[in-house]
Amino acid sequence: MEIRRITQAEDVRSAGHLFDSPPRPEATARFLADERHHLLIAYADDVPAGMVTGVEMTHPDKGTEMFLYELGVDEPFRGRGVGRALVSALADLTRERGCYGMWTITEEDNEAALATYERAGGSPEGEQVALVWTFDRP
Repeated sequence: MEIRRITQAEDVRSAGHLFDSPPRPEATARFLADERHHLLIAYADDVPAGMVTGVEMTHPDKGTEMFLYELGVDEPFRGRGVGRALVSALADLTRERGCYGMWTITEEDNEAALATYERAGGSPEGEQVALVWTFDRP
């Protein structure tokens, strides 16, 4: 398995099956143009097997941290350590970028995600609540 940092839209398109929905060209271009946005793809024999995205976030009194935005592993590659390797690679990039930490959110009943994150060194922080605002897309 090889993990690559993706900077080209054609690489995103060729791994489109790893995302929840097909990548949108405008959103892909905007994501890739921002140096604080990171997309890593794991390849098994040059086939996209999984991906992870991270977004650097900076706050005046805290510094910069990495938000692990999304992790996806194609069904045939699940259970082989691809997700853990991707999370670990993003953690390495987080340290290289000078971030003080990394965090993510997942559903309480997503046992596979929780196990992957914990095997990659993450630890749950209790008593958190996620709130969302949903707006119409242009």
